[in-house]
Amino acid sequence: MPIEGFVEYRRREYCKDVQCPVQVIMDSKGEGSEDFEKLRKICKEACLHTTHEFHKWLTDRGYLVAKPAPQGEEEG
Repeated sequence: MPIEGFVEYRRREYCKDVQCPVQVIMDSKGEGSEDFEKLRKICKEACLHTTHEFHKWLTDRGYLVAKPAPQGEEEG
């Protein structure tokens, strides 16, 4: 759910920007193909990059990490 006035992170935007070798190969395969799904499993289970690298990339590009407040709780 987008926040008004903001853009959401696009799926695999980071991977494409840092030219992840797994992502480069995935881009040459048809999404949903067996080869694509095998490569996707590598990303899910053994990503070549760390959470810290990803978070730094996000903040360097002005992204904010947000989550909705639990229902019934006020902001602040």
